Amino acid sequence: MIEDINHIEIEASDAEEMVAFFEKLGFEEHRETEHHGASYEMKPAGAEKPVFEIHTVKGEETPGINHLAFQVDDIQGATKTLEEEDVSQVSNPYYVEPTDRTIVNFRDPDGRRFQFVSEGDKE
Repeated sequence: MIEDINHIEIEASDAEEMVAFFEKLGFEEHRETEHHGASYEMKPAGAEKPVFEIHTVKGEETPGINHLAFQVDDIQGATKTLEEEDVSQVSNPYYVEPTDRTIVNFRDPDGRRFQFVSEGDKE
């Protein structure tokens, strides 16, 4: 079911400052989107896909890791499996246009958020 890690979302007190930090570590910007106002996807130099999605915290959010997203090939099937396994707080799949991803959110037993993601899949 899980093919790979799709991305790790980091909520930063200052997204641009966090991007500059990752650039010092050799990461490069994969793309910038309007997701969460302004979101930056960073990848290791030479890699094909992003590792981190970074945005500035807003409202009630606090800086930290927001979620870990796993790449899946069948978002509907993965959602059904989560529901059959009684995984907590499984959302319906929804499409996020700025990132061209279809996403399903769910929680682990301690309440941490995870996602299954299908790239470019307007389910």
